[in-house]
Amino acid sequence: MAHVVPETDAREPVSAGTTAHAWSAYRVNVTETTHQQHGYATRSQEYRLFRNALRGLRQDMFHDPFAYRLLPPRHTDGPFVRRLPGRLRADARYLPHAVVGGIALLALVVGAVGGSLPGGDLPALVTGVLCALPVAATLVRPIGAFWLSLVVTPLIALISGNGLEWPWMPGAFISHLTVLIVVALRTRPRTAVWMWVLTTVYAFLSDVFFGGSYYYTNSGPMMVTSAFALLLVCLWHIRHTAQQEVTAQQTVTAHERSRRTALEERTTIARELHDVVAHHMSVVAIQAEAAPYRVENPPEELERAFATIRENAVAALTELRRILGVVRAEDYEAPDAPQPTLTDLDALLANVREAGLAVDKVVTGAVRELPPGVELSAYRIVQEALSNSLRHAPGATARVEVSYVLGGLGLRIVNGSMPQSSLVKPSPGAGHGITGMRERVSMLDGEMTAGPADDGGYEVAVFLPVTARTEGEA
Repeated sequence: MAHVVPETDAREPVSAGTTAHAWSAYRVNVTETTHQQHGYATRSQEYRLFRNALRGLRQDMFHDPFAYRLLPPRHTDGPFVRRLPGRLRADARYLPHAVVGGIALLALVVGAVGGSLPGGDLPALVTGVLCALPVAATLVRPIGAFWLSLVVTPLIALISGNGLEWPWMPGAFISHLTVLIVVALRTRPRTAVWMWVLTTVYAFLSDVFFGGSYYYTNSGPMMVTSAFALLLVCLWHIRHTAQQEVTAQQTVTAHERSRRTALEERTTIARELHDVVAHHMSVVAIQAEAAPYRVENPPEELERAFATIRENAVAALTELRRILGVVRAEDYEAPDAPQPTLTDLDALLANVREAGLAVDKVVTGAVRELPPGVELSAYRIVQEALSNSLRHAPGATARVEVSYVLGGLGLRIVNGSMPQSSLVKPSPGAGHGITGMRERVSMLDGEMTAGPADDGGYEVAVFLPVTARTEGEA
């Protein structure tokens, strides 16, 4: 309901700083706005649908209809094209162009010989060209080709009409049907609907005003044939769009899954490093505090040095807990036992053997103590590799090689192929294990390769660099 300002309000005194003219304009503006909103609200749903349909018609069929849109080459990654040889695969990119060109040639021939004129006469040749021209135009100006087909159809009937078929002569029938299909393939389902509606309107008007003098009208066959053809094209569009959306969603999901896996693995690594480093920093702080009491009458400089060491260790421990502690979940509990090292590999291998994996261990080089982060990462990499062997190759054999070399630590975990007689089926995985191993190797500036082995199994090779410590640092 429109808002009406009483006349008594207009006679009330105007407050300071507000003119009578401004107040009057404000009342008119409010009233007009209210009327507009009221009128918009009273419009029916059918009216809005009709208005949106007209907007779609104008956008699809009348907005720059002769815009240049060259048909791009097709992709060569399809299931059939990929099997072709190299030269044929390159030529297959232009297969749609060749098909359209062939149909244009067919329309030219049928248009030239399908009318009442002899095929060799100039009017017959003109008729054939008029039939082929809209088909060829679909390669560069698809919407313009549709309008061109509607324009040349009555011209073809007037030039070479035989009084038996109206409004589409044989060549024009092939031409217009081809234009509808090709333009629908190049655009979208809504455009296909509008083309069919406009073709129906043209057929109806031509039958009503000009069809009386003709023996036969082929508007019905054109409408039925084009309706089935455009329906198939629309279904193809819907299926193709759905496949693209599913592929895009799968790509995004795989990317997010990989990203989440990497973050989870980094969180696990940060937790473990927090526990390892915090333990050693605590030991340093305690030893620095207790060291002066182990020396009788220690010098003042020595006491200050140990006090400084303890203060720095406590400060570093506090910062470490503040920064790395944020990665802990609220329900995360630090393990009571120390983090595993390479000395615990034998227990790990025994546990894996009990699970059914026959595994051997080979150690080369001079065994020595490595930094805790390297030991922990090496243990986790071997653990994950053997878990993958159990999961993906049940019944196979595995081998763990640990090499202590001059510049670091080398690991090689390889399993054979799954035996044919194995009753246990492999369990599919999402590739999280490989991602976690790469994260650990990357954290330590190492190198890693993972892939199928020559004998049909799988191999993981890792090198973790270790900086040599001098005697003074030791």
